[in-house]
Amino acid sequence: MSSNTSSQPLRFFHRDRIVEVSGVHPTRTVLDWLREDARCTGTKEGCNEGDCGACTVVIGELAEPGAPGAVGGLQLQTVNACIQFLPTLHGKALFTVEDLKRQCGKSLDTRQHDKHAVRQLHPVQQAMVECHGSQCGFCTPGFVMSLWSSYEHHSAAGTQPTRQQLADELSGNLCRCTGYRPILDAGQRMFDLPAVRLDTQPVVQALTALQREGTFDYSAVAGGRTDRFHAPTTLAELAALRLQKPDAQLLAGSTDVGLWVNKQFRDLGDIIYVGDVAEMKAVREQGGELYIGAGASLETAWRALAQRFEGLTDVWLRFASPPIRNAGTMGGNVANGSPIGDSAPVLMALDAQIELRQGERVRRMPLAGFYVDYMKNQLEPGEFVQGMAVPLSVATRRVRAYKISKRFDCDISALCAGFSIALDGDTVKEVRLAFGGMAAVVKRAAQAEAALLGKPWTQASVNAAKLALAQDFKPLSDMRASAAYRLQVAQNLIQRLWLETRATDALPLEATSVWSVMPHVMTPGV
Repeated sequence: MSSNTSSQPLRFFHRDRIVEVSGVHPTRTVLDWLREDARCTGTKEGCNEGDCGACTVVIGELAEPGAPGAVGGLQLQTVNACIQFLPTLHGKALFTVEDLKRQCGKSLDTRQHDKHAVRQLHPVQQAMVECHGSQCGFCTPGFVMSLWSSYEHHSAAGTQPTRQQLADELSGNLCRCTGYRPILDAGQRMFDLPAVRLDTQPVVQALTALQREGTFDYSAVAGGRTDRFHAPTTLAELAALRLQKPDAQLLAGSTDVGLWVNKQFRDLGDIIYVGDVAEMKAVREQGGELYIGAGASLETAWRALAQRFEGLTDVWLRFASPPIRNAGTMGGNVANGSPIGDSAPVLMALDAQIELRQGERVRRMPLAGFYVDYMKNQLEPGEFVQGMAVPLSVATRRVRAYKISKRFDCDISALCAGFSIALDGDTVKEVRLAFGGMAAVVKRAAQAEAALLGKPWTQASVNAAKLALAQDFKPLSDMRASAAYRLQVAQNLIQRLWLETRATDALPLEATSVWSVMPHVMTPGV
C-alpha cells in the first residue's frame, strides 16, 4: 500500500462505527477495500464492471426532511461496490451482507460456547433458505442486499412489492444456476417472517457528525506521484476548481469511469468528484421547463421524465440496472457522448438544451448540436455540463422511446430511438426522430423528419420516411448488431411510432409491449 500524504482522512460509517481510512489510492474500489482491508469477504467479485451484481452493497446518506422514499431519515440505495471508488464514501454509510446478521440482535460470535445455539438469520436470508433461492451461493450476497434494500423501503412505506416490481429491483443481479423463480419467491416470503428492521438512529447521528462545509481534499502517493481527490460541496467551488484543474478527471457516479480503471487500467491522475454538490442534483420545474441537474442520478432523472412525458417508462426501467441508475448520472451519460448512450436520443426528441458552465459563465445550446464527432463535443477547457433543460410544452406531443438490445434487462443497446410528434388533425406539425447506435454520435434523422413534416400522418408518409432514413445513417456492424439489422430495425420503429399514434385505430402502449402477453406479471412500475 502506498504511503499516506492525504490532507484529510476518509471517514464513513461501517459496521456500527465511524471508520477512518488513509493512504489508499483514490481509485481503490469499495469492493477491494472491503475484501482485502476490512476482511468483509461476504461481498463477492464477479464481473468487476457493474454488470452481475455479486458485489451489491447499500449506501446510506442523510435524507432531506420529507424526502420521498426515505427510511428513518436515510436515503438507502444499492450500488455496485466494484466500480465505486472508496473516497466517494466520505461522510456516508456503507452496509454489506455482514450487517444483516448484526441486525438480528444476537451475534453468533458471542454464542460459540453454546453448541445448541441456532443461527439467527435476517428475514431476507431466511426467506432465501426456505424458498431454495441459493445454489452455488456466489451471487447470493448481492441478491440479499438488493432484497434488503427493497425490504427496508417497503417496510418503511407499509407496502409490499408486486412480483414484477421485485423483478425490476433485481434486474441488476445475475444468477446462473438457481434461476429467478425461487429468488422472487423469497422476495415475497420475506415480508411474512418476523420483522427485523435497521435501527437508523445511530446511523443518522454518525452521519450528522460527519457533515462538513467546503471541499474535501484527499491525496495519496503512488509510484512516486501524489494523486488527489477533490470533493466540493457547492457549485461555485466546483466551477472554480474546474477552472483551476481543467485536465482533472470529473467523476460523478463512476459507472463508466470505474471501468476505465478496472478494465482498461487507466491512470486517472487528479479527480474532481461532483457527487457532493447538492445544487448539481436538483430536478425542478422552472420557467416552463423541467431542469435536470447534471449530478442528478439516472433513477431520479428518468423518473422525472417518465412522470411528465408518455411512453418513457419502458426505457427508464431498461436503462442498465437499479444499482447503476442509483449511482450514475444523466449528466454524465450525456457528457460521455457514447453513440449508444440511451439518454441522448430521448432528450433530443424532447428538444432538450444542455447547460454548460465555465467559471461564472453559463451558456446553453441544443443538445443536438453538442456532439461534434465520435466522443468529441463542444466543451471548452475548464467547462463542464451543469444541467439539461427540457421544455414542458413537449408534453403535448406524442412521445415514444424504444430500446433494442440482445437482453431485455441490463444490456447495452444495439440502437435506441427517441421520437416525438405533434399532429394538426392528420397532418404532421412537428416531429423529432433521434437515434443512438446508428452513427458515430447520437443525432436526429433530418431527412426522415423532412419527409414527414407537413405531410399527412399516413402509411405512405411513413414509407417515405423509412426510405429517407437510409440517407440519414450509414450504420456500422459490430458485436451487437449488423449495419443492415440496425437500419431495418430503425425503419421498423418509425412504423411502430405510426401504429401507436395514427389518427384512427391507434394501438395503445400495452398492445406493443411484451408485458401484455406475459402471464402472471404486471406492467413495469405499476
